[in-house]
Amino acid sequence: MKFGETFTEYLHGDQEGFLESFSHVEYKRLKKVLKSCRRCKHSSDSCSAEEEQADGSVVKELCQCETCSVCDQKFFTELMREASDIDGCFRSRVRRLLQLNVANGMQRYIKILRNCFRGDDQHLMLQEGRMLIEYIAMNAIAMRKILKKYDKVHGTENGRNFKSKLRAEHVELLQSPWLIELGAFYMNCRGSNAECNGHSGQSSFDFDPEVSVMTMSLPDSMSVEYDLTCSICLDTVFNPHALSCGHLFCKLCACSAASVYIFQGLKSASADKKCPVCREAGVYAKSFHLSELDLLLKNRCKQQWKQRMAAERAEMVKQSKEYWDMQTKYVIGY
Repeated sequence: MKFGETFTEYLHGDQEGFLESFSHVEYKRLKKVLKSCRRCKHSSDSCSAEEEQADGSVVKELCQCETCSVCDQKFFTELMREASDIDGCFRSRVRRLLQLNVANGMQRYIKILRNCFRGDDQHLMLQEGRMLIEYIAMNAIAMRKILKKYDKVHGTENGRNFKSKLRAEHVELLQSPWLIELGAFYMNCRGSNAECNGHSGQSSFDFDPEVSVMTMSLPDSMSVEYDLTCSICLDTVFNPHALSCGHLFCKLCACSAASVYIFQGLKSASADKKCPVCREAGVYAKSFHLSELDLLLKNRCKQQWKQRMAAERAEMVKQSKEYWDMQTKYVIGY
């Protein structure tokens, strides 16, 4: 079965009710745009025109379809909008799904009450998680295939370059930190729920603590690796936080890069502070803690996690003492 038929079957299958309020790649319509461009290409004399150079050599002119107004104005603009909408839907649903799984205090009490009235709450979370993984995977595959088709039709690398633009706009679907959180959630359930076993339909997650890499296997023989190494300390991320640009760091390392005390938190960083990797400014205000990933590392790297926890607490005490000493000197005046 061709992917277009598989994708249509997915959109109108058992999950149609779940996908009703979700955005998706308009795969069939975008393919029609490419077919229109292909007809234009075959009917255009400029596509096969040749130009004789001063040295007598003959060079084929570039196909004018490379700058096709239909594709430039409709194809890439629409695809960027769809990617942004898909990424936004996915982030908000995963955030809502996982916000009570690692809960404390009143939130834990609310979760217990929900379990009393709704039955197996974790089973429902796993079911929705499976649908979210399939949703992001199917749309990512659709986008990859339509961009590959674009390059084939036009004989360019504009489709491949568009992937770099998606990365620059932080809407690359399979690189979302929330997908890492969802994968960590599944692996955390592996020990307590035999039904999960780290798999979600045709997708699966695995974590190798030796090299700090999480691997996600997807349909269509796709595999994505997530490097869980902090770019600052070059060790596995501890107390991991994701900046709004998508890069992961230890909280202590990120606070150091943002010139804030660890007890103040990343959100207290000034707006001009930049990500240590991509150098984008203002990425600390919307940073968030990857609690599921933190729990996974705690369970899989117990000894190392305890050592890192002790080191972070010692540094926090040191910074707190330093901070209050400075405040005391400021108030007293010496």
